[in-house]
Amino acid sequence: MNSPLRRWLAVLVAIHFIFLFCGFFAPYDEAEQDRAASYAPPTKLHFVDVAGRFGIRPFVCARKEVEDSSGGYEEDCSHTYAVRFFVSGTKSHLFGVDAPGRISLLGTDGLGRDQLSRFLFGARLSLFAGLLATTLALIVGLIVGMAAGFYGSIVDTVLMRLAELFLALPWIYLLLAVRAFLPLHLSPEQTFLLLVTLIGAIGWARPARLIRGVVLSGKQRNFVLVGRNLGATDFYLLRRHILPQVYGVVLAQAALLVPQYILSEITLSFLGLGVGEPAASLGNLLGALQQYHVLTSYWWMFIPGISLIPLFLAYFLMANALQRRLEFIPI
Repeated sequence: MNSPLRRWLAVLVAIHFIFLFCGFFAPYDEAEQDRAASYAPPTKLHFVDVAGRFGIRPFVCARKEVEDSSGGYEEDCSHTYAVRFFVSGTKSHLFGVDAPGRISLLGTDGLGRDQLSRFLFGARLSLFAGLLATTLALIVGLIVGMAAGFYGSIVDTVLMRLAELFLALPWIYLLLAVRAFLPLHLSPEQTFLLLVTLIGAIGWARPARLIRGVVLSGKQRNFVLVGRNLGATDFYLLRRHILPQVYGVVLAQAALLVPQYILSEITLSFLGLGVGEPAASLGNLLGALQQYHVLTSYWWMFIPGISLIPLFLAYFLMANALQRRLEFIPI
């Protein structure tokens, strides 16, 4: 494995690890509220106390409302709370502060819920929705593409015309229409599975066409023809000789489809058709920006959207590095 591919794979593994164990990295539960801290700005970390002494352990100051009509908050450093690591309680957390102190490194939302915690829990849901939908789309695309390319004739014609129909459909409008037609009162688990199934079932056509092209070329290779003449079954040829040739296409497509399907889930949740409250998803977090006063007053509410840029960039660079590596691997 070459250096760029290994580097970006390590980055994505680290990101997925953090989101998978978000309950440990998040300082609070995703639904825990502090109604006295609605839309509180990000908490500042301090290393120098009021006496000017520097300390290695960071601390935060208490928060109090500004006594005017602005409705804002200010720090009260007459009460400080040291940041502790590996906090134990009902759940273990990487860091936290003793009650009644609160630490909100990315601020809070309208219900006083910690934005960092909700971002981690929401990113886990959105990211794994993209992963599962990609897996479903690639499984369907792999089966359809290999069948169309290997058997050809009427099978190829029917399957590829069906794929062209799916490619011609405006998938985002189709997702919106199908989701709006289904019941809105579903549990978060049911909604999650429904979104994954819808997104994955619609996205199989493009991988299927790419895989078909590889199979059409691969089945004409000498070792495949020799195997057929020696009496090898279709299943053996597909499993032993054809399938290894499509691994590269499948992996490259996976790296490209995951960000696309994450964005699909975010779009549906942003419009209120995805996973609903109190469960967190990135779409829910960004949904608060539909309110004008939030859009113009609370800059930290944009952070979940901005965080998608490095995630999507890592996936794109991973796909690019994988494609470059496959160009030097003989089939």
